[in-house]
Amino acid sequence: MIAGIVLAAGLSRRMGQAKLLLDWGGRPVIRRTVECLASVGLDEILVVVGPSHADLKTALDGLAVRFVVNAHPEAGQAGSVVAGIRALAPGTHGALIALGDQPTVPREVIPALLRAFGESGRSIAAPSYRGVRGNPVLFAASLFPELVALDGDQGARSVVDRDPARVMLVDFDMPMPQDLDTPEDYERLRSPGQPV
Repeated sequence: MIAGIVLAAGLSRRMGQAKLLLDWGGRPVIRRTVECLASVGLDEILVVVGPSHADLKTALDGLAVRFVVNAHPEAGQAGSVVAGIRALAPGTHGALIALGDQPTVPREVIPALLRAFGESGRSIAAPSYRGVRGNPVLFAASLFPELVALDGDQGARSVVDRDPARVMLVDFDMPMPQDLDTPEDYERLRSPGQPV
């Protein structure tokens, strides 16, 4: 059983408004991100949200997701990773951690990570976009204890960096999908010629 964990509890400080609710091709950013995960047949999708999340629930209405609350999103991204991992169903043998503000992850990335995870025997499968490691990242259950020990705002990067031998990098000849952190990011990524 492989679950998806979507980190969606951020405070959008740099954007100045709730970035996950911004329009992206007629749908909210968070819905686009979750639909991408839902399209690849994960066994469960968890969406980690902050204490005030009614608008996110509305944005994801009709999608088969389970909401997990990070009570202290101001403490950093690690708290959302910890909340998501702790909420996984017993018997989950892998967790794909994705960023809620990356609606442009190409559709072929997640299936390729799932294949690499199943075939390589490594405990981490991560994308490499033209030589730069990015997101989303798939972790084996053997690493869940390391993930629940995280703190701060680094997310799971330190777990990936700890031992390169356990990481299967999957190469993609494409630019890294961009986060939507600022109004400038949003306008640039929505400009003509960019996928939406």
